[in-house]
Amino acid sequence: MADILRGRDPNAPTRPVAAAAPRTEADVREFLRMLPRYRVVLYNDDHNTMDHVVSSLLRCVPSLLATVAERIMLEAHTTGRATVISCLKEQAEYYCERLQTCGLTATVEPA
Repeated sequence: MADILRGRDPNAPTRPVAAAAPRTEADVREFLRMLPRYRVVLYNDDHNTMDHVVSSLLRCVPSLLATVAERIMLEAHTTGRATVISCLKEQAEYYCERLQTCGLTATVEPA
């Protein structure tokens, strides 16, 4: 009778309310680790100087060190292409777009 007075149907099935488990930093890291990775590929061209390519890499991908940017530039120069970074898709698209605004030829492809 009290349920009826409170506006509840006494014949309605009751569902237990599940408490959401708190997300820990380790849970988030594990989730991000499982997401697919994409790589930003830099291609060689005859229009940009080596110094411009290195400075553009450093400006567009802040996590790169100067020695790594030089290695990427030389690999692209000698083999025709080089992987700049492997990361989540949105980040890869962002880095690729920044490199393209510097006049470099870059694409995103699954890692």
